[in-house]
Amino acid sequence: MSLAYLIVGIVLALMLLVSARAKLTRNQQLVDGLTGLGVPLKMFPFLAACEIAGAVGLVIGIWWAPLGIAAAIGVVLYFVGAVGTHLRRSDFKGAPNAAVMLLLAVAVLILRVLSA
Repeated sequence: MSLAYLIVGIVLALMLLVSARAKLTRNQQLVDGLTGLGVPLKMFPFLAACEIAGAVGLVIGIWWAPLGIAAAIGVVLYFVGAVGTHLRRSDFKGAPNAAVMLLLAVAVLILRVLSA
């Protein structure tokens, strides 16, 4: 396992947990943004659970590479969906945030695969 994966993986895991918390506590700014994209409130717990699972998988993946790789793939797919949702709705203000998270997730995946 590389130091780069350790750092970037933990940073991404923390960002995922912050995002999940915002969804679970129904942060008004987040609620307004996501419902404006057509995401129903009933999906928030599921989306938060996906983010929490990804974060946990990335952290456990520090010691068990197959789980780290699987978690990174899941997080990449999650953010591909997020970027797609923003672009489909022509939300060019929110798309860059999702794109940054996608790029970070891709970096984590590459680092984990290379250090496995």
